[in-house]
Amino acid sequence: MAKILIVDDDTDFVSAVELILTSSGYETVVAASRQEGMKKFESEKPDLILLDVMMDEPDDGFVMAQSLKKKSKETPILMLTSVGQVTGMDFDKDSEMVPVDDFEQKPIMPKQLLKKIKQLLGK
Repeated sequence: MAKILIVDDDTDFVSAVELILTSSGYETVVAASRQEGMKKFESEKPDLILLDVMMDEPDDGFVMAQSLKKKSKETPILMLTSVGQVTGMDFDKDSEMVPVDDFEQKPIMPKQLLKKIKQLLGK
């Protein structure tokens, strides 16, 4: 089954997502920061990345997405964030600022998350 890298500093959210994914047969790898996420991306070669926006820095997710797309345009990125609720601003994917394959607001229902993952993995 596919390997999914979860990059998020919210331990409760990560635990819930890991449970959903592993019970659906996915292998998970976790990172709590942009720096750790980049290291895990290099060492683990995930099939898909779930990425938060605000971690150590408010724009860590955007910076990481830009770095990841320079390294591998093939690995899909699903950005999951509550930044819109926190800032009141709407964000969506675009090619420059937010180079991700899809964008979802937290909280996300498990069925919706699994549906998005299957779409991004082409299944």
